[in-house]
Amino acid sequence: MVDTVCWNWDKVSGPFWATPAGDVFYFLHRWKQKGFRSILDLGCGLGRHSLLFAQHGFDVTSLDLSPSGLRRLNDAARQLDLPIVTVLGDVRSLPFEGDSFDGILAYHSIYHVDSDGMTAAMSELRRVLRPEGETFLTFIAKSTRSFTDPACRAVDGNVRLKEEEDGSILPHYFSDANDIGRLLAGFQVITLRQVEDIREGKSSWHYFVHAAAGKRH
Repeated sequence: MVDTVCWNWDKVSGPFWATPAGDVFYFLHRWKQKGFRSILDLGCGLGRHSLLFAQHGFDVTSLDLSPSGLRRLNDAARQLDLPIVTVLGDVRSLPFEGDSFDGILAYHSIYHVDSDGMTAAMSELRRVLRPEGETFLTFIAKSTRSFTDPACRAVDGNVRLKEEEDGSILPHYFSDANDIGRLLAGFQVITLRQVEDIREGKSSWHYFVHAAAGKRH
């Protein structure tokens, strides 16, 4: 087992992590149209998406392992007078009752675990998502250069240890199509895209997944 560590958000600058991702606006509209109320921002970081959903009337809970990220999110929420619930916690063991959320967003967050951690995180996500609720997740793909980069130490067939923007060394769970199919067992996949992200001249590949919980048996 590889221990995960949290980002120190006080060492991260630039607009990327403070600006909502374009793909998320679709779910803001879709989930409002579906009458969703309770949203979990899983691995919220600075809370760019938490703030967006709260500004549009959703009941937002924001979970992250990083005290510095949650502190900065709380400061921003107070300035905007937004009632966001922040929770210091781990994606592998969520401190919520089952069927707690209509929608769960895990944008560039859930894959910062080892193989056992990914299995646990997906099981927990499914547990706390209400029947017929929806989730939008991103997974980092094995086609990303860092998967084969010798500077990133291999742990097993999926996991590499990689330096993050704040200087910390975190496990990253890399996926291919077979891994995605296994991880999403128990979900109804609505859309699955493999997307190349190019930021500051660097390319990375991710799977963008929109899935529904479906009815429990």
